[in-house]
Amino acid sequence: MFDFGMWEIAIIFVITLIVVGPEKMPALARKAGLYVGKFRKFVSKIKNDINSEIEAEELKEQLSIKNEELLVSETLDEAKSGIDEIKHEASKISNLSSNANKS
Repeated sequence: MFDFGMWEIAIIFVITLIVVGPEKMPALARKAGLYVGKFRKFVSKIKNDINSEIEAEELKEQLSIKNEELLVSETLDEAKSGIDEIKHEASKISNLSSNANKS
């Protein structure tokens, strides 16, 4: 995230040592370590939340696509059954007209 080199860290350490003093430096370093750890956990949690939201959106999109495919499939099945009914009715009419012509 931050690109600190060795010299930047050394300068920050020396300035902190001068301002705080050598007797309070270990306690300050411990607190800084705790805050850095908390910050990393916080960032990690946010990343996990974002990833889970992205996965949830992808699942919703996949379900939406599957629903659309199911609707298309149902519509196609209904159309096929309608065509079959029409063919059946047409054959009945054809049979009736051929029987009427024979009489």
